[in-house]
Amino acid sequence: MRYIALDTETTGLSVESGHKLIEIGCLEIIDRTLTGKKFHKYINPEREIDASATKIHGLRWLDLKKFPIFREVADEFCEFVKDSTLIIHNSKFDMSFINAELSLCGKPILDAYISNVIDSLGLARSLHPGKKNSLDVLCLRYKIDNSERTLHGALLDSNLLAKVYLAMTRGQENLDIQSKSSQNSYFPKQESSNKGRVYVNKATDQEISAHRDYLKRMKKDCDSYILWEAN
Repeated sequence: MRYIALDTETTGLSVESGHKLIEIGCLEIIDRTLTGKKFHKYINPEREIDASATKIHGLRWLDLKKFPIFREVADEFCEFVKDSTLIIHNSKFDMSFINAELSLCGKPILDAYISNVIDSLGLARSLHPGKKNSLDVLCLRYKIDNSERTLHGALLDSNLLAKVYLAMTRGQENLDIQSKSSQNSYFPKQESSNKGRVYVNKATDQEISAHRDYLKRMKKDCDSYILWEAN
């Protein structure tokens, strides 16, 4: 299976307001390995960039006027992602901008070229419900170095996204094997089981204190209802 970790940067937050793409970064993943094959383009949006967006990615229209417009790189982009499964953090946002650009070129939307889309934000929320799941938070959670991310960038972020996705899905390829092997597992007869005395080791004061500190750190990472504080 061929996967593509994809990220974009834009002139602003709303495609409905006429905002446009200014950068696309894509990295290929095959057999859970980054192959080194990439697609990366800066794009002339033919319009000004919101100051709030520039604060995030550091790009200005003046910096991008020398680069091609999307129409000039559209065929190369579509060929690169063809028949792949895209991995996108908050896919609705990025795909809305890409589809708008494709439509302006008279091309079909992205779904016509690719096999599937995995929204890594949705995946993270299912794995870590009630917690923050931004790319920076996920890098911290999975111990992925994002120290170079002083500003957002499509190629840098797609690289971090690829590593985060691989970390989130680590071990899943063994689930079917484990399921099949469990069907043939040997269960000893009840009479052969150990009926000896069960010893209970109570937590020490130090272990209880460490557990409370752990819960406090979990609370800082949560942005919603805290179950253990219900009472």
